[in-house]
Amino acid sequence: MNVTAKLRARRAEARTRKAITRAIDQAATPAMRHELISLAQAQNLWR
Repeated sequence: MNVTAKLRARRAEARTRKAITRAIDQAATPAMRHELISLAQAQNLWR
C-alpha cells in the first residue's frame, strides 16, 4: 500500500469513528445507544 492510500484509509477511518460517535451521542434511547456501541465494538470501529 502506498503512502497516499494509507493516508486516505486513515482519513476514512477517522470519519467513520466520528460518525459513529455522533450517532451514539444523538441516539434517541439508551437501548439504541447500547446497540450502536455493541455493533461498533463488534466491528472494531469504536474504541
